[in-house]
Amino acid sequence: MSVLTFKQGIHPEYNKELTRDIPFRKAKRPARVTIPLQQHIGAPCQPLVKKGDHVDLGQKIGDSDSFVSAPVHASVSGVVKEIKKVPTPVGKESLAIVIEADEEDTLAEGIAPKGNLEDLSPEEIRKIIREAGIVGMGGAMFPTHVKLSVPEEKEAEYFILNGAECEPYLTVDHRMMISRPEDIVFGLKVLMKAIGVEKGFIGIEDNKPEAISSMQEAVAGEEGIEVKVLETKYPQGGEKMLIKAILGREVPLGGLPIDVGVVVNNVTTAVAVADAIKKGMPLIERTITITGRGIKEPANLICRFGTAINDLIREAGGFAGKPGKVILGGPMTGFAQPTTDLPVVKGTSGILVLPRKEVEEFDPLPCIKCARCVDSCPQFLMPVQLANFTEHQMYDKLERYNVLNCIECGSCSYICPAKRPLMHYIKLGKAEIIARKRKAQ
Repeated sequence: MSVLTFKQGIHPEYNKELTRDIPFRKAKRPARVTIPLQQHIGAPCQPLVKKGDHVDLGQKIGDSDSFVSAPVHASVSGVVKEIKKVPTPVGKESLAIVIEADEEDTLAEGIAPKGNLEDLSPEEIRKIIREAGIVGMGGAMFPTHVKLSVPEEKEAEYFILNGAECEPYLTVDHRMMISRPEDIVFGLKVLMKAIGVEKGFIGIEDNKPEAISSMQEAVAGEEGIEVKVLETKYPQGGEKMLIKAILGREVPLGGLPIDVGVVVNNVTTAVAVADAIKKGMPLIERTITITGRGIKEPANLICRFGTAINDLIREAGGFAGKPGKVILGGPMTGFAQPTTDLPVVKGTSGILVLPRKEVEEFDPLPCIKCARCVDSCPQFLMPVQLANFTEHQMYDKLERYNVLNCIECGSCSYICPAKRPLMHYIKLGKAEIIARKRKAQ
């Protein structure tokens, strides 16, 4: 079987065998949840409830008038105990609603199936997805209804579902393709109808043969939907890499997938879309991989938003020895955390615990001019130069060298023999450029 791929990239150790063959199980219902009002890219939500209010499971408790935003819902039924600012897994503070759960899990009024897909218009689909609070579940947390709102001057031709899951250690998408393939296909058909395309693809790396077989069986007889097998290479799951591998199209510098007629979403997001249509259920829980050799019993769990990270670590047997680092997400794009007293949010795809012996202590060395970072960059950038410009606050040059086209995959930092934190400098530079642009506007 021929496999598709893109130029550049790297081959890290994937370590997926720790949880690859472990089915999902439901985590214990938390006694208390802390639900941040910003679990998405865009404007934060404002609370729709107050301290002392009783809320039902799936009730909308936060929303915004902004188009680029997504509402949040109660993941338990119970009483609002506090509304306060809390730290989030991405290093920012957010206003959050703390709910003490009751024993009932009473379902909110109005939650019901949305009818047959054939009877729903694209506009109705986008509204259902927006009201369900669905965002990209691969970690980006971009509101899905915004992605599906194709500008009038653009035209969509294809929809790609991302099942590559190229990030080391994580296996939630892999297990989802094995456990819920029919819902993934249904979700893809919903997404295709929302943007008016007749052709859809599901891209899966070739280190997931069981998932490939499961999805090929699910799409058999489905007109206009194909499974595409991809080479196992990082960052194969990046939107621009997927588009290049599957369609041979290159997203222009500074452009978006829709500029080449494509919309991309994640397979787990497609399941959330299926649940919103079939059951009328808003997004109140997600699948998460608890993994690493610093965990006693690695697992794939289904947990409710607002559950404390330390509770999930206990459900996976606790730490195996003294942890060296706790990362939310994967090792390439995740965020190391100073504490485990944080809530699960919509973009928390994994909890990775590395034992102390695996956490290398080092001081970055001077660049040796090997150009390995340039050779590995899937966006054909010059990472070492971008990092140097940031370090010396040369922001005009930083923008001229297309820093905003960096997808923050971390390939440059991984491959650097001098252990220079290239991606960290580049992220700082991007943030400064974006802040300056906003100030100018």
